[in-house]
Amino acid sequence: MQQDMHVRCNVTRNIVRGAAAALMSMVFVTSAAAQGPLLKNVALCNGEDHTSAEPQIAGCTALIELRVGNPQTQAITYNNRGNAYAGKGEYELAIKDYGDSIKLDPKYAKAFNNRGVAYQKKGDYDRAIKDFDAAINITPDYANAFANRAATYDKKGDHGRALKDFDEAIRLQPTVGNLWNERCWSRAVIGELQAALADCNEAIRLQPNLAVTFDSRGFTYLKLGQWELAIADYDAALRLDPKLASAQYGRGFAKLKTGDLAGGNADIAAAKTVEQDIAGKFARYGVH
Repeated sequence: MQQDMHVRCNVTRNIVRGAAAALMSMVFVTSAAAQGPLLKNVALCNGEDHTSAEPQIAGCTALIELRVGNPQTQAITYNNRGNAYAGKGEYELAIKDYGDSIKLDPKYAKAFNNRGVAYQKKGDYDRAIKDFDAAINITPDYANAFANRAATYDKKGDHGRALKDFDEAIRLQPTVGNLWNERCWSRAVIGELQAALADCNEAIRLQPNLAVTFDSRGFTYLKLGQWELAIADYDAALRLDPKLASAQYGRGFAKLKTGDLAGGNADIAAAKTVEQDIAGKFARYGVH
């Protein structure tokens, strides 16, 4: 997913695949001769071949063409194929499959959540939020949907609503470091810097090998004017992800503030080769 500042993890990860056990129920109503190929397609449709999206698409398509299983099982099949299309960046095909999944099972919250992810990736934030709303209405404790809706509000610039959703997602899944990271980022953007710092510290404690957590804390230190601490965190982020443009630019900005003109300009130039408008994005977040 293209992001304004971070390569955020929560929306991408929260495309939730149907469980293999749910699809297995349709195997037992077939003949013994048909069970071998069917079992293979069930496994493929559940994503057991991770080499590419194509095996999953093929497996799900075979099951869809056979029209086996009850409507709930068929809904999972369409949802899984939608996940595979989304993984390829073919969001229109994904949205169509999620829509077919919802028609078969209007109470399937995961399909609403996943369609919301696809709309979000297309930049259709209002339609994404409607789908996340629907997923939450069906399953009120759906932490992934709260996190995804929060990320979408962030992209719309509605950081107040994003924070409320991150609060709820963290209440439901307090051990997921990236949720703390996302709330840190939102708080840093709106200037709640001490609260942001506390969130980033918890994110790093929970997921110490995630580049974006150090990037977020570096950004928080940047807004606090603590240049050396910002540089140290950006160094850590870039060790984990050397192409993270926000960390390159942030470190360059901090180096300039410390008087390291050569190092700062080199980092900023490197960041712009990865993300051309990175300076404009930092400016919109109050760093210029």
